[in-house]
Amino acid sequence: MKKLAGICILVLMISCVGTAQNSSKETKTYKVEKTNAEWKEQLSPIAYNVLREAGTEKPFSSPLNDIKKAGTFVCAACKTPLYKTEHKFDSGTGWPSFDRAVNGNVELDVDYKIGYARTELKCNTCGGHLGHSFDDGPSETTGKRHCINGAALEFIAAK
Repeated sequence: MKKLAGICILVLMISCVGTAQNSSKETKTYKVEKTNAEWKEQLSPIAYNVLREAGTEKPFSSPLNDIKKAGTFVCAACKTPLYKTEHKFDSGTGWPSFDRAVNGNVELDVDYKIGYARTELKCNTCGGHLGHSFDDGPSETTGKRHCINGAALEFIAAK
């Protein structure tokens, strides 16, 4: 009897997770929408993989890790301002890290791609996958770490 109850609970949990993930992604529309072919033409292969397929670049591979000069990091797909250098910090993880985003320009979502819930960060203008948020950032500021793929960003230096 315990075995049957366990199987029923497992089936119920799997069916609930699947429905919740699909319903929110189907209804969301963005200001900038393009076909996969248009995105592939516009973006580099690594930027396409990260932004459109929720891929992850290799750690320590982005030249944006070392940028410390004043400026803005924008979405590589739609050029929406996402992060400021003043909120960037060296997390030691190998990806550009920020303790906060430009207000209203980064969407928080939930993904279960690795088997448990994580806070996914997406561009609020085009829906491009940026990375994930964690609660191990600087305690003297927000306590958040936005771990962002450098391939999802472009840097514009302040004038």
